[in-house]
Amino acid sequence: MAKRRSRGDGALYWSEARNRWIASVTVGYTAKGKRKVRYASGTTKTAAQTQLKAILRDLEDGVTSSAFGYSVADVVREWLAYGQSNRSSNTRNKCRIIADRHIIPELGARRLGSRDPERELSADDVDRWLNEKAKAYSTDMLRQMRSILKRAVTRAQARDKVRRNVVMLTDVPQGQEGRPSKAFTLAQAEATLEAAEGTPMYAYIVLSLLIGARTEELRALTWSHVDLEGRPDASPPVPPSIMVWRSVRAGGDTKTRKSRRTLALPVRCVGALRAHQKLQATMRESAGAKWQDNDLVFASSVGTERNPNNVLRSFRAVLRKVKGLDPDEWTPREMRHSFVSILSDHGTRIEDISRLAGHSGSDVTERVYRHQIRPVLLAGAAAMDGIFPEEDEDGESGSAEP
Repeated sequence: MAKRRSRGDGALYWSEARNRWIASVTVGYTAKGKRKVRYASGTTKTAAQTQLKAILRDLEDGVTSSAFGYSVADVVREWLAYGQSNRSSNTRNKCRIIADRHIIPELGARRLGSRDPERELSADDVDRWLNEKAKAYSTDMLRQMRSILKRAVTRAQARDKVRRNVVMLTDVPQGQEGRPSKAFTLAQAEATLEAAEGTPMYAYIVLSLLIGARTEELRALTWSHVDLEGRPDASPPVPPSIMVWRSVRAGGDTKTRKSRRTLALPVRCVGALRAHQKLQATMRESAGAKWQDNDLVFASSVGTERNPNNVLRSFRAVLRKVKGLDPDEWTPREMRHSFVSILSDHGTRIEDISRLAGHSGSDVTERVYRHQIRPVLLAGAAAMDGIFPEEDEDGESGSAEP
């Protein structure tokens, strides 16, 4: 007669009904005191015993679910539901779209910690998936896909539902080149401003082009942060200004600490904002009881915050009136690139552009807006011409007098 297994070692027996060896282990008890049993099986006693050892090892490690078919779809859906409490609604929606379109349909059936190697998610599976995606998507999009999957598995791992995170063993491949950002020429910027006059987008476009505010900053801008009068009698005089202190990001914070800035308003911006005040008063009267007073400068027709797609449609409607511009090839954020480009073309120092744009440093300005920064640096050449003046044919210095 076979020796009885010790308590806690589980059971191993032959099932005539299933024609397989069955391993079973008590893994705990319900609130009512009922045993919770996990099962595994194999065609041979050795295979079933291997499965039994794996379940016992997971229990010793404190892992509660990995051996029992926890899937990629399970961990991703749990992360989408409970793992983004500190994220904005836009970020949560974006992550859900990426997960529903790319991760769950293609990797969702894979198991995490399954004892069947053919069903278990491996680092090779993730590598193959990312490399296949790289044929159609940008590197940034691939990075977002991997990040969602990695964070979802990490959350499950922290809750003892998964033994290890194989996504950590993978790298993001090089994806397709995204469309580079462009900038308006001065003539195109002037034509866009002219086309926007008389539309609800006029002040938005004026501020984007003339002070370089991010679209996320303008959408969150409030009238309490706009000073159209200034203090001309002060010493020194204080010009009209705008306080870029908020954005539509979670918590209302700006992108970086240096993005929180106060900017003097060009005269054209002041005029555009005064006209916008009058337009908004008309909108408020038309909306009546539907109007929600959120103090927003660029509000919707009922006073609520405008979403990115709404701004994009309005912006492209203006561009359709500009000869020579294809509206489908431009986005609102490229007005910020145009701001940098126009200042650079007119000789503004890169350090000054960086501060106006709210970048953490001039290196960010040069890296992100490298196509818009004038590449010719004249100071070094001018200094060296003075130090090492070229001699003419008579042996005299050819440098210009100061």
